[in-house]
Amino acid sequence: MKGVMIQGTASNVGKSWIATGLCRALVNRGIRVAPFKSQNMSNNSYVTVNSQEIGRAQGVQAEAARVEATVDMNPILLKPTNDQRAEVIIHGVSQASWSGSDYRSHWYDKGKLAIQQSVQHLEDHYDVLVIEGAGSPVEINLNDRELVNMSVADQIDVPVILVADIDRGGVFASIAGTLALLPEKHRQRVKGLIVNKFRGERSLFENGVDWLENYTGIPVLGVLPYLEDHGIEGEDSLTVQSTSAKRESFLDIAVIHWPYLSNETDITPLTQEEDVSIRYVRSGYQLGEPDALILPGTRSTIEDYLACQENGLTAAIKDYAEQGGVIIGICGGYQILSDVMYRDEADTQGVKGIGVFPLFTTFVKNKQTIRVNGHIHEASGYSPVPMSGYEIHLGRTAGSITHPFLQLNDGPEGISLDQGRLVGTYLHDCFYNDAWRTEWLNRLRLRANLPEQPIVRSGKREERYNNLADHLETYLNMDKVLEMIEGNGL
Repeated sequence: MKGVMIQGTASNVGKSWIATGLCRALVNRGIRVAPFKSQNMSNNSYVTVNSQEIGRAQGVQAEAARVEATVDMNPILLKPTNDQRAEVIIHGVSQASWSGSDYRSHWYDKGKLAIQQSVQHLEDHYDVLVIEGAGSPVEINLNDRELVNMSVADQIDVPVILVADIDRGGVFASIAGTLALLPEKHRQRVKGLIVNKFRGERSLFENGVDWLENYTGIPVLGVLPYLEDHGIEGEDSLTVQSTSAKRESFLDIAVIHWPYLSNETDITPLTQEEDVSIRYVRSGYQLGEPDALILPGTRSTIEDYLACQENGLTAAIKDYAEQGGVIIGICGGYQILSDVMYRDEADTQGVKGIGVFPLFTTFVKNKQTIRVNGHIHEASGYSPVPMSGYEIHLGRTAGSITHPFLQLNDGPEGISLDQGRLVGTYLHDCFYNDAWRTEWLNRLRLRANLPEQPIVRSGKREERYNNLADHLETYLNMDKVLEMIEGNGL
């Protein structure tokens, strides 16, 4: 099948957003294109229309390609549950949690088969694959049984573009070192280089381009300027960072950074607000007195709760709530705010939660993954505006809920106390609902004696995808990329 693979000299060099931009640039040229990442390790998830779970990056790339995301675009998803284990999801179906060594021995052949099946399915519907690698292709300790870099390029027989991040420094060594460590047959598969995140005058790097091309014998396809705010959601926690407001008077919103933080993309719409400052909090002494506190999702709810209990964070959250602070708990954050968390249905003792909500959470084996629609519940204290998003969770939360947060198609959901000051919900992407987000923020602004603001539209994804495609069309040799794709491999 025709395609091109984007690999990197390291994690977070820009593979995901370059692949996203290529998907949009190619579909703008009339090509039927699909994203593909054989194996993704990330706690940022995306729920397909069939209620199946894939990596968030491939869901975003499918949107850029103007196609519906499917499990074939990310057949293997690994979701870390701690430093040693990860939940294995094959074609959207959870296969329980495995250690790294057990996964490599037990799932290698099954993973290869899943990848092969997905590529065959995609070949029936698309002309070109934009394939994303992971980390570095020269992870020497893992390469004997890897399922995501050169083994996939070999299997599909596609050329590789190697991306390096000049902003972090050492770009020449990272490119030359990566190529030097590749076996010759794989080095021959690398047909182009991209220098990403360049700051300053492009002319000052001309001799750098010359050196790279002369030393490696591989053309530099582009030197891409640093994009301060491309608006494309990150794949993993390496992209998590605090933001500073663009005004002197601003809202201070603290976000709990759990050890196994997941789906932090829920916070993205808030970063587009001109007067909102986001800061991540990892311990009690860092919390202070923010205008609002968000407890996002976590992949290991009880373990993260216990870790944050040790560093004083859970006590600080409890005190903040009792002092009148504004709190929103999403998914795992919602569970942690309950009175008790039970590890399973047989657990009779449980783990005491923060206790902001008079609820209990029980963890079950069957995961809920679904897209949902509805509206703000009339009893929540907010205007009953439409709401949509998705749910991904193992826990069930119940108890005394007289004031639900949402009214979904299948019934009430979440909880809202003190006229919406304290909210808990399983709804991911809730802040993407512009009308409700604006009402919530304007309440904070009134509390802080700041002027109310009009709605900032978060649904500018089409504009962002087109801007990213334009960026690549401007700074990347797209004609050469197309030649590589048409050449189909070696």
